[in-house]
Amino acid sequence: MGEHRVSNNIRTLRFHNDEMTQQELAEKVGVTRQTIVAIEKGKYSPSLELAFRMARVFDTPLEEVFSFNDEPKKKK
Repeated sequence: MGEHRVSNNIRTLRFHNDEMTQQELAEKVGVTRQTIVAIEKGKYSPSLELAFRMARVFDTPLEEVFSFNDEPKKKK
């Protein structure tokens, strides 16, 4: 089975929401700024509950915040 990746548009959404800082987003969803950094960088996938809270903060559907690519990585 190939590697599965969750990607996100959090940085872009923060920028389009009055240039919200990572700290401001963290406070709104109840996590640390370091957690937001890790999610933005793709090093950590949030829980489903946290993902929904983030979508609610941005007032956007979950699918516009996160996407899931289940295509296997192609070897070069």
